[in-house]
Amino acid sequence: MSNRLKVSRVPAYSFAFFVLLFSTLPAHAHLNSTGMGPVYDGLMHFLMSPEDFIPVLALAFFAGLRGASFSRRTLFVLPAAWFLGGLVGLYSSTWNGNAIVSSLWLLLLGGLLAFNARPSIHVITGLAALLGVYHGYINGAGMGEPRTALIAMLGLAFAVFVLAALASAFVVRLQAEWARIAVRVAGSWIAATGLLMAGWALRRGA
Repeated sequence: MSNRLKVSRVPAYSFAFFVLLFSTLPAHAHLNSTGMGPVYDGLMHFLMSPEDFIPVLALAFFAGLRGASFSRRTLFVLPAAWFLGGLVGLYSSTWNGNAIVSSLWLLLLGGLLAFNARPSIHVITGLAALLGVYHGYINGAGMGEPRTALIAMLGLAFAVFVLAALASAFVVRLQAEWARIAVRVAGSWIAATGLLMAGWALRRGA
């Protein structure tokens, strides 16, 4: 009975964690200096931006459920698209993105993960490319001096690569059905967080 109670609390803790992250950490297009150089600035910018790394985590989990070939495709397409989107954003005006679009990404990726959808590898490749270009553009827009920001974008793309590699590899290796279900439960709470964010953004804009 106690073990069942502990398992039932996991989704609630996950949900609280996601809500806490989104409510306490604002999005910033500009880099905050770590004092360790632009590469680390870009890396830390990604790690301190839940609106960036949670969609990456959701996509990596989803690709991992689909198998190694899906994970490999995501692993290389997503960071490359992120970097290319960032390059375009570097020469654009400051833009922090759209809260509705960001919440829809969470709702979409979390929903696909929760329902264990089975799209083709081309669909997942397209999702990885679109997610990378969109968030990369937001990251690149208004970063500052292009030469320094370019190096920071390399650090950011590397962080995306590492997170996608670790998360997808973790899920690919899961064999127990309960463990794969737990990953899908995490997806349901990511989707729920996206739904709440969308409602909050619509209410704020009303």
